[in-house]
Amino acid sequence: MVTKVNSVGLIGLNAFPVKVEISATRGIPSIVIGGLADKSVQESIMRISAAVRNNGMKMGNLKCDVNLSPSNIKKSGSGYDLAILIAVLTVYGYVPDSLEGKVFIGEVSLSGEVCGVPGALAMAIEASQNGMTELYLPYENAAEASVVKGLRVYGVKNISELAAHLCGRKLIRPAEPLPITDESYTSALDFSDVKGQEAVKSAIVVAAAGFHNMLMIGPPGTGKSMIAKRIPTVLPKMSFDESIETTKIYSVAGMLSAENPLVTQRPFRNVSHTASGVGLIGGGSTPRPGEISLAHNGVLFLDEFPEFDRKVLETLRQPLENGEITISRASGAVTYPCNIMLVAAMNPCPCGNYGSPLRKCTCNLQQVAKYLGKISQPILDRIDIQAEVSAVSYADLSGNGSSESSAAMAERIAKAREIQEKRFKGTNIRANSGITPDILREVCVLDDKADAYLKIAFERTGLSARAYDRVMKVARTCADLDGSEIIMKPHIARAISYRSLDRKYWGNSLSLS
Repeated sequence: MVTKVNSVGLIGLNAFPVKVEISATRGIPSIVIGGLADKSVQESIMRISAAVRNNGMKMGNLKCDVNLSPSNIKKSGSGYDLAILIAVLTVYGYVPDSLEGKVFIGEVSLSGEVCGVPGALAMAIEASQNGMTELYLPYENAAEASVVKGLRVYGVKNISELAAHLCGRKLIRPAEPLPITDESYTSALDFSDVKGQEAVKSAIVVAAAGFHNMLMIGPPGTGKSMIAKRIPTVLPKMSFDESIETTKIYSVAGMLSAENPLVTQRPFRNVSHTASGVGLIGGGSTPRPGEISLAHNGVLFLDEFPEFDRKVLETLRQPLENGEITISRASGAVTYPCNIMLVAAMNPCPCGNYGSPLRKCTCNLQQVAKYLGKISQPILDRIDIQAEVSAVSYADLSGNGSSESSAAMAERIAKAREIQEKRFKGTNIRANSGITPDILREVCVLDDKADAYLKIAFERTGLSARAYDRVMKVARTCADLDGSEIIMKPHIARAISYRSLDRKYWGNSLSLS
């Protein structure tokens, strides 16, 4: 007779159903596991045997053959321990074999404690989609899994407790569904702290309204990092779907806790220029999400942009274009989403004072060219908005004048986002930065003056096709902020002005005289 126990496997963010099949025959007591199980799964034999003994249960003279189906998909990790253990306990009569609709996930320690596993949310969603009604998993993972509707979630602390529950002796209370709070980003930071820099703050509003990538250039001490850290305070609050998407990534990365089981505020990942390609993009022998995926639906901030290794920066090209990153290994390929707002900041030269009217630059032209040359044209083409952050005057710093607050900026941004939500309803597009080429002309309608102005810009500056598309998307956002359905000349002019630093620093002008 073959007993089957339901479990769930995980490859990257992709969960898949697994049947743990067990058949027992008389013989030397043993457990043999098949079904393309790697070493970490094979080691569950040792953990399960010790856990059974240490909880007062005995394994008789049975040879247990265990198969993890489907057998053509590689199984790895310790998350199958609990399902295999339950299968063994059914054979020895410690739990009933009527386990229809129940699914088991978790690592088992030598003492019989059920330990947390990464990716619990993704696996819970897969279990629900496959018709499962009850999920048994580690107590520390119960809160994140409880957001899945139609699934009773039981947080298990040890195997004795679980056996008693399945036998009806002492029931475990199901986890209460995690309440989803509808709160905006809360922070002590506020744009009212930023003195001066009104032009940069105006560019921030456009970038946040359309979820556009942005580059800030300016000498040290002008507030680039200060400005970047306040961007999350003006972004629209996360939708439930966005929260689930981001939480799945943090769950797989093992970055959730029982106290914070759900990501409800947009991520802000501040990455050091010492980061490796694997740290930024993701990877490893067992592919894990990198910083670009951890910033999904939020902000990835790269300070000291040219100080990053050029090869590392070039790895950003494909994920910035596609909104996802695929990591291929011999064992297979995994794909992580990375729909981000890239915010980069840099000095104009190694000493930081190139082009400054106040301080003398100590770099020669060759040093400046080499420094700026670390940012390739393909990377620049993927950055929609460039803003120059100039030195703040004494009058701005010492004055008592008020500066626009994050709340006021967020209100304008929210109105523009509402327009975009209506425009893209029924599609996968969430903001203007995600407009696809097939609908670009449909949603970015120009009046005659705007079209003529853009034509001159294209002919005079050698605008690339990618840069052209991005100028159109930024102009669409500028029009949305003005409440205009048609893109007019001032909107195109503003979008083009946000790429004018190409001329000053890279010798490729998009400005018109």
